[in-house]
Formats: sequence, structure tokens, C-alpha cells
Amino acid sequence: MIFVNITRCSQKKLYMCMIFNYFTENIGKIAATFFTAMIPVGELRASIPLGLGVYKLDIYSTIFFSVIGNIIPAIIIVYALEPISKFLMKKFKLANRFFTWLFNRTRKKYYKKFEKYSGFALATFVGIPLPITGAWTGALIAFVFGISPKKAVIDIILGVLIAAAIVTIVFKTIGYVKFITVR
Repeated sequence: MIFVNITRCSQKKLYMCMIFNYFTENIGKIAATFFTAMIPVGELRASIPLGLGVYKLDIYSTIFFSVIGNIIPAIIIVYALEPISKFLMKKFKLANRFFTWLFNRTRKKYYKKFEKYSGFALATFVGIPLPITGAWTGALIAFVFGISPKKAVIDIILGVLIAAAIVTIVFKTIGYVKFITVR
């Protein structure tokens, strides 16, 4: 690995040298944490315990790369689903029927409740670190309910930050589950 000799760094550049050394030493661990946060099943619920518990990364870089890794797919989903669905609705009769049914049914059945709590509901849903909740599902919900992409991204980012705080606090206070092996 490439390391910078810290003794040769000037006082101004000392922090940059330390940061460079940290990343070159831990780039594989950081990448694994980052990409684990991108996976729809685990998201932050898996990447933060992985970074803190397995890879022993510091709390700041673990949270930073987990949050960024979790937000990127959500932003792509929020901005890509509408053009994709419109394209499919134009090209395929079955897709048109499906999306029309989905939007009409969902918005008719749940729109009043969702409108009442809109931003709070999406951020809370994303922020609760349970299975089937998270940024990916929040992006899908924003699409189905027709929330503007800009508002959806803000709510999803807020929810991801809430989830990151909850997972980190739980991990740091309780710890991660160690499997008990019977011999």
C-alpha cells in the first residue's frame, strides 16, 4: 500500500497526510461498507454494524460512507422510475393497465392519510430500521404516491440520517448479535 511519511509533512498538510494514510489503509473496508449500504435488503442496518463491528472502522467514516451508499440508489430510483413507467405505459398496453391500476388504487385508498402526514410519514418510514423499510422502499412509495422527486429526496435523506443514528446508537450501546455455537 501507498503511505505518506507523516514526518515529512508540513504542519498545514499534516491532516491531509493522515486522511490519505487512513483511506489507503482502509479502502477495502470502506468500499465494502459503502456497497453494503447500497444493497436493498441490508442498507444501513447491515453496513453500520459491518463497518463498526467487523472492520473496526471509526464511527465517522462508517456513518458517512453508509449514509452516502444508502442515499445514492434512492436518488436514482426517485428520478428514474417516473420516466421508465411513462415509457413502458406508452409502449406496452399491459404496463399501461398495471400502472394505471396501481396509481388509482393506491392513491384512492391511502392518499388522504398520506397527504395529512406526507413528509413526516416518508421520513419516518425510511428512518425506522426494520425489514422492508428504508431508502429503497421509501423511493418506491414516493413514486407510487406521486411525491415530487425533490421533496422525496429530502424526506429520504432525513429518514436515512434518522436510521443511521438509531442503528449506530443501538450498535454502540447493545452491540451486534454474536451467534452462539454449541460444541
